[in-house]
Amino acid sequence: QVQLVESGGGLVQPGGSLRLSCAASERIFRINTMGWYRQAPGKQRELVAAITRSTAANYADSVKGRFTISRDNAKNTVYLEMNSLKPEDTAVYYCNADIDTGVKYDSIWGRGTQVTVSS
Repeated sequence: QVQLVESGGGLVQPGGSLRLSCAASERIFRINTMGWYRQAPGKQRELVAAITRSTAANYADSVKGRFTISRDNAKNTVYLEMNSLKPEDTAVYYCNADIDTGVKYDSIWGRGTQVTVSS
């Protein structure tokens, strides 16, 4: 079964930067929209950024101008460059992908990576 594997989380000071990566565990026929979501303690999971296969992107208002989403279709990988990080960005970040296996369509999730912004 195809899985998404995130990496790049960690502890960073306010104003710092991190780069998250998310790769599919095996070759997929086609990956459509990919996105990053986050969930802070006691809060609902929210969309951070999403990018279509043609690289059209959209962002949550709270991260516009600070975060950049990108993808490499050849590597089935999506990235999230996070700059000017704030304590309120602290959350578990999840990768999501809408996939076409050639047999069915599905939406799959990674297990998440912790991002902590603190001095």
